[in-house]
Formats: sequence, structure tokens, C-alpha cells
Amino acid sequence: MARLPRLCLAGQAHWLIQRAHPGSRVFVDDTDRALYLAALQTVAASEQVRVHAYALLDAEVQLLATPTSAQGLSRLMQSLGRRYVSAHHRKYGGSGTLWDGRFRCAVVQAGATLLDVMCLLDGGSADPMATSLAHHSGECPAPWLADPPELWRLGNTPFDRQGAWRKRVAEGLPTARAAALRAAAWGGWAVGSASFAAEVSAAAARPALPRARGRPRGC
Repeated sequence: MARLPRLCLAGQAHWLIQRAHPGSRVFVDDTDRALYLAALQTVAASEQVRVHAYALLDAEVQLLATPTSAQGLSRLMQSLGRRYVSAHHRKYGGSGTLWDGRFRCAVVQAGATLLDVMCLLDGGSADPMATSLAHHSGECPAPWLADPPELWRLGNTPFDRQGAWRKRVAEGLPTARAAALRAAAWGGWAVGSASFAAEVSAAAARPALPRARGRPRGC
């Protein structure tokens, strides 16, 4: 079966996941993460992509971002990969790509679903350099990050919003909810309700949900 084109819609938030080769590490220390974030900030500005949250785990990158064009995310990840991979090889040696295949990308529904995805990213590591939690909780603001409207609705003041967000991340998501979100993202499907998936499918002219397993009825 031919591979479906990647879901990417201008003006919609997307959850991007890129993994290292099995057994490999993309980030050895926080200096590596700082280098990646500097490149991300530069490339996101040039490609007009708003980055809302990130998780830079040892062997995986996750981003929540909104492009202004359908091609923006692909250009972002290509340019970011060239910059960071080159710097990584200069520091540690080696050659070739660091990544195990192409990056995964899923369109995320606004509202509660987007906040759930942000919660997963910000709660992905206890290392303050590894996620955007320090920004969203007010401990280390990063002006280049674009807070989504959903975050602003958590309170009337920055103190209220930051406290509400720290509490939400500390509580985390139910295991089943987190697993369902991750499965949809890794599959490259729409992350949200069935009606949202139908809208995404119509806009992208491709399925936005996996087909049901088994033989069709009547066969």
C-alpha cells in the first residue's frame, strides 16, 4: 500500500515526533538541547512556524507547532535537521542522519485536546532544559515560544495561569488517554474527535483516521 501523504494544514496546530536510531541518543547533555533550541528558534522564525511547546528527550524530539503554510513544517524539520545534525557530528563524530526515518506529524484539535498534548510534552521529563514547562510555568520565560489561546484561558493573571498549568502537568493524564493520543500522533492521524477528523480529512483530501480492522460488512 502506498504511503499516505503527511497531514499538514496551514493555521492548525500539529504534534511532531522524530526519533533517533534504536539505541542512539540525540541529546547527550543540556548543552546539546540548548544548541537544538537555538536552531529551532532561528528556523521557526524564518519558516513562519509558531512553536507552542517542546520535549527534547534523550532519543526523541516532540514539538507542538502551527505553520502558516502547508509546507512550513517539512521545511522547518529539514532545515533544523541539517543544522543540528552537522553540529552533533562536529562535536561527537559520526556521519549520516541521527533519525530513524522521517518525522511523524499529526493535526491537533484546538481546545482540551491541544492542552492534553501540551501536558504530555511539558511532563515528559524532570530535566528543566528538556521541556517547555519552565516557560509555561513562568520560571524561565522564552519569548520566542507562542502561547496558544487555550493557555491564556486558564486564568486572569500570569500567576493564575502558571499555577494552573503547573498543577495540570503535575497531575498528568490518565494512562489510557495518553496512550491514545500518542498512538494517533505516531500514526500520523488527526488527534481529536471524530468530527474533527472528518474536517481534517476533507481539507487534506486523505483519511485522517485509521480504517477499522476486519472485513467490510456484507462480505
